Amino acid sequence: RCATRVCSSNSSGAEPPRMPGGFTWIRRVVARGWHRRCPHCGRGRLFAEWGRHLDRCQSCGLVYERNPGDTWFFTIIGDRLPIAVMVAVIYFGVFRTRPVLGTALFVALMSVVIWTSPNRWGVGIALHYLSRVYMPDADDPLPPDPDDRLH
Repeated sequence: RCATRVCSSNSSGAEPPRMPGGFTWIRRVVARGWHRRCPHCGRGRLFAEWGRHLDRCQSCGLVYERNPGDTWFFTIIGDRLPIAVMVAVIYFGVFRTRPVLGTALFVALMSVVIWTSPNRWGVGIALHYLSRVYMPDADDPLPPDPDDRLH
């Protein structure tokens, strides 16, 4: 069974496995990350505490981050850059003309940013998982697809 990977044991000449795809599947994987669930099976938790992510899924065994720092690209693009843009817009836009409103807006938005941090980090882990599915590495085995309807 190899729904999301190219089978290395496909010596029978059979049709190679199809890659999962479509916007619906990608949206489901990203939604699993947002809900702090395993992007592969959707059952295991991503985090043990508020911000400490687990090494692997308790349900399917997916290793979330094979090498330390694998998810940094997705965290920077999806988390750090939007926060920097938000701070710049508030500081250079609203705060310059209305300091009280700018301060209140900054405090409110920073509260939301802190509150949703694990969700956004989960999306980063899900995007990293998608990159592993669509750009497979032979040394990075993924568990069999729990919703394998392709084979």
